[in-house]
Amino acid sequence: MAIDRPFRRTVRQFVDGAYSEGGRWGYVTHPKFSSEPEHYIRAYELIQKDMIELFDYIEPDDRNLPTYSFRIHELFIRTCIELEANFKAILIENAYKKRGNWTIQDYRKIEASHFLSRYEVRLPIWRTGTKVLIPFQDWTSDKKPTWYQEYHATKHDRHAAFSKANFENLLNSITGLVVLLQAQFLDGPFAQTASLAITLGPSDGYKKAIGGYFKIKPPTDIPSADRYDFNWQTLNAIEDPFTNYPYPT
Repeated sequence: MAIDRPFRRTVRQFVDGAYSEGGRWGYVTHPKFSSEPEHYIRAYELIQKDMIELFDYIEPDDRNLPTYSFRIHELFIRTCIELEANFKAILIENAYKKRGNWTIQDYRKIEASHFLSRYEVRLPIWRTGTKVLIPFQDWTSDKKPTWYQEYHATKHDRHAAFSKANFENLLNSITGLVVLLQAQFLDGPFAQTASLAITLGPSDGYKKAIGGYFKIKPPTDIPSADRYDFNWQTLNAIEDPFTNYPYPT
């Protein structure tokens, strides 16, 4: 049986395989869907701006993936901190209860609600051909994302683990943030039309992501019982049309 009320900060396929046709995307703009989403999107847009400036000095190319520097380190740390802020917002707004410090094991629970490992992100420019990243792919085998582990290493011992703040890890973290935002807000809560309003068929399935730089392909194979099936025009008349995702505590 499909889901008849949307979860907070959670985008899903509908039962017909689409994401937003017929005005169904409107639920992401409701004030009780998420708290202050514009601040999370603005924080990402600043990160994207700094990444594009970095491309003036480091060519998007497989041969440059091991490149590391203080500028990359700074942006890598900022991006992962922003990822953690989004993870926490999703869990807290869905009434997840936590004692003690937050860890990747807490954030890993969001894979069950948002299917993050099934999102693909394509870079628009890459010197050595097409570049597609699946930043949360490790979660399909219950592993921790390598780039996230290396963020912790270079954050806690920058001198010894400086080389882990490299171009490859930076791009995985930024595309991970793009995925996490897209899985919450489609193409943003201020749009008058949703860029994911597509029929996932003969096309390659990629559309512009939040921020407009990357292309993103959302999951097309969410199990039928986990898809949305509601009439937003009807639900919108309810004071609080959302429900909490039942994260295990």
